[in-house]
Amino acid sequence: MLTLFLCGWSGISHAWENLDPESEAALKLTPNSENGRLVYQNCAVCHMPEGWGTPNGAYPQIAGQHRSVIIKQLADIRANNRDNPSMYPFTLPEELGGVQSIADVAQHIENLKMTLATSQGPGDDLLRGKRLYGEYCVECHGDRGEGDAEMVYPRIQGQHYPYLLRQMEWIRNGKRRNANRKMEEAIRMFSDQDLKSVSDYVSRMPPDESRRSTGDWSNRDYGRR
Repeated sequence: MLTLFLCGWSGISHAWENLDPESEAALKLTPNSENGRLVYQNCAVCHMPEGWGTPNGAYPQIAGQHRSVIIKQLADIRANNRDNPSMYPFTLPEELGGVQSIADVAQHIENLKMTLATSQGPGDDLLRGKRLYGEYCVECHGDRGEGDAEMVYPRIQGQHYPYLLRQMEWIRNGKRRNANRKMEEAIRMFSDQDLKSVSDYVSRMPPDESRRSTGDWSNRDYGRR
């Protein structure tokens, strides 16, 4: 059973100030694993069958992400609370399904194993990145970037550097409208170099051992997009 259910529903209901009714409803449902696998076939077109995304950051690694986070992002995108034009059509009810399908595919994604073959930053300012992470990020995202399912804080370990940097820029600049308010305040004064340094540092955080895949995509064309 997922951490968020072990901890109980009461924690989730107070964890995020903007948790919408559809997310709350999906979190309460018992996932159907087979339907989650079927629904994910549409997601695999961009995020790849394993959920590993692409090293250029066009698509993030979503494998291993907390179910609560996946649910919130899907609900936010289709409610136009998060701007994502390329993904929006895939989140519509006629394509994705209803609340049950959101719960199902989120469960499937969380259970996917993560690749270690992710893209990293240039590595030229990691001390600054480490310092910034310790001061501004560790409280929510954890020492290893593991996030917090109960608090709906994303797992950021094992993520592609270009994607991390882009999302940090969008959150700082207000383009990502569904960002956590605490994070918006934390990075509001970050310089461009600050964002690059902390994204680079995070990009080197490997997935927790229990989440890692033994597979390798180095010989696959889609891994080089």
